[in-house]
Amino acid sequence: MPHTRKAGPFLAAAAATAALVGLFAAPAAAAKASPADDHTLAQGTRFYVEPASKAAKQSLADLKAGDKADAAAMAAMASYPVAQWFTGTADPEQTTRDMAKLQAKAAVEKRVPVTVAYNVPGRDCSQYSAGGAATGEEYAAWVDALAKGIDRHKTVVVLEPDGLALSPAYCGGTAEQQTARLAEINGAVDRLERQPGAVVYLDAGHSSWQPVGTMSQLLIDGGVARAQGFFLNVSNYRTDSDLVRYGTQIAKCVWYLRNTAGARPGDCADRSWPAADADAWYASHVPADARLTHFVIDSSRNGQGPWTPTASYPDAQEWCNPPGRGLGVRPTTNTGNRLLDAYLWVKVPGESDGSCTRGTAGPTDPEYGVVDPIAGAWWPDQAHALAADASPPLTFNPDLWHR
Repeated sequence: MPHTRKAGPFLAAAAATAALVGLFAAPAAAAKASPADDHTLAQGTRFYVEPASKAAKQSLADLKAGDKADAAAMAAMASYPVAQWFTGTADPEQTTRDMAKLQAKAAVEKRVPVTVAYNVPGRDCSQYSAGGAATGEEYAAWVDALAKGIDRHKTVVVLEPDGLALSPAYCGGTAEQQTARLAEINGAVDRLERQPGAVVYLDAGHSSWQPVGTMSQLLIDGGVARAQGFFLNVSNYRTDSDLVRYGTQIAKCVWYLRNTAGARPGDCADRSWPAADADAWYASHVPADARLTHFVIDSSRNGQGPWTPTASYPDAQEWCNPPGRGLGVRPTTNTGNRLLDAYLWVKVPGESDGSCTRGTAGPTDPEYGVVDPIAGAWWPDQAHALAADASPPLTFNPDLWHR
């Protein structure tokens, strides 16, 4: 049962901050978690909350500055689980140690960590988050090291955001590069699935990107049949309703392509079809009892939906630090939809998307009048705004009392 005690915003902030700091200081050693016997994500799963998160540290900074309202908001944000990103290191053993450390902390709480594997060669098509392993061999060694750190613990793995939707074929790459990318993703799926508790999801972009058929074929080619499913909306702002509809269509299109002789990606009803026509197409091509692929949604920043620019820019970059956005649905496996395994906060709310200029000469972002922090850097003003504009309104997570 949730804790029923109520407190004012400042007391909630102080209590949350104290709890977070105290837990971070506690010894990381813990008894090994019980091994999982499947790769699914059960309803009611409790996700790990990092006590030393950037939001928790911001709460302390705000409190020290005498800003009680923002301190309370950041403490509330910090009380929800956010994915831990693994982005590569020259030392595979360090990767194993870092993952094992996370597993030890999660085991103390008897919770499931949500992680992101983000190190595929040529990631982000050499844009703001460019980087990744130098070669496919280096990437395979890194995935192996990550898997060793997971060991037998139940762990959600969000595998390579943009890894399929923005694969080389869709950003000017060669056929050879596309073949290599698909091989790398397949290899990562196979290696991670050797860990009995790994719950692996593949990249499916978001509901305003690839056509349903194109994205479904990419998932099939990437090995989704051997994973738990796919993920949507990482680092983006599409609405939950659009994402659920898009994800459901992809799940059905994947089934159709895998089970229908002569099926082609372009056959599948797309999001651009009238809703009634699309529903009728899937009803006539996919059995009602078909076993469909599951998915998860990143709801970390889509509480207000996508941004519609009010000014005219050469390139509005709607995806890059759009103003006026808010935190979305809190992380949960209680989604009310049999295909939607969870809402997750995958992108760390409060981290910049990059130094956006909206296609202007720069270097400032004309929406803010400042130079945006580099991709992945913490931006206190953005964090405060996301909390203020959260939908539903942000409250402290009562589940945290049950640590």
